[in-house]
Amino acid sequence: MDDDEFPGYVADRLAALPSVQAVNLGGSRARATHRPDSDWDFAIYYRGHFDPQALRDIGWPGEVGEVGGWGGGVFNGGAWLEVDHRRVDVHYRDLDTIDRETAEASEGRFRIEPLMFHLAGIPSYLVLAELAGSQALRGRLPKPEYPRALRERAPRVWWDRAGRTFEYARVNHAPYGRLTQCAGLIAQAAAQAAHAVLAARGEWATNDKTLLTLAGLRQVDEFLAIREPDPILLRDAAERSRALCEEVLRAATGPIPESGLARPPAVIRRRSPAGPPGRPRPGRPRPGRHCPARCPAPTGRFPSGRPASQHRTPSRSGGPPFGG
Repeated sequence: MDDDEFPGYVADRLAALPSVQAVNLGGSRARATHRPDSDWDFAIYYRGHFDPQALRDIGWPGEVGEVGGWGGGVFNGGAWLEVDHRRVDVHYRDLDTIDRETAEASEGRFRIEPLMFHLAGIPSYLVLAELAGSQALRGRLPKPEYPRALRERAPRVWWDRAGRTFEYARVNHAPYGRLTQCAGLIAQAAAQAAHAVLAARGEWATNDKTLLTLAGLRQVDEFLAIREPDPILLRDAAERSRALCEEVLRAATGPIPESGLARPPAVIRRRSPAGPPGRPRPGRPRPGRHCPARCPAPTGRFPSGRPASQHRTPSRSGGPPFGG
């Protein structure tokens, strides 16, 4: 069976499963950016109850997960299979969830859900991004446009997270030469910033593999090429990475929004030839239990300047738009 016949063959078998109303081809195969050895990504869209046992009964070798087995959020399970000597992923997508997230996104609301292998987690509007970038093989599904309200609110939510993560890396890990933790948080913040940039442009993103490239943030790789746990190098990496993200986001949105991230002086613990770190320089506060670098003093107001009683949790509401 050649590659032209293969998608139709798989789609016919998947479309025949109980409750399945549509089958789409996604990923690099749908975008025609695949390599010869790329996986085939299929999504089945069902209404009501879907029993994965029906997929197992087809007889394709591999692992078939339960609904909700991949975290229980919008990315709610799937299967890794081998079909005609090809690697095939099948994703479960609940049409009731699609309807709900479509309505939420139209109002600028979304959640950020943890998902393995994704540095920043995934936005709940990912299921709309999949529809926008996939090919319908069986059934009919909408091709959503990027909602205006989401384009206004999502960048603020993502950048608030990115800015805080950059700052934590710079203030609470870099001064102590914690290379792994500092680099990890810089990478996470860069992914969060990339989501902000793409949301500001109104561009859908479906996974982490090309996230930084699409956003124009690939240069962060160079900043993270650190070979030793030197506090000065680590702080420089955090600051340069943040500056790059701010520049790219500014080009997409205009002024970067206030996020309450005033930068307190970092502690640079210099290493002496004797080995142990030296004392913090005079006048430089050491991050700790009472240091605002770690936790701002409770003021009853959030970084936006609003009283706590008026603040809406970003992960539930999408947060205020820029300048709000």
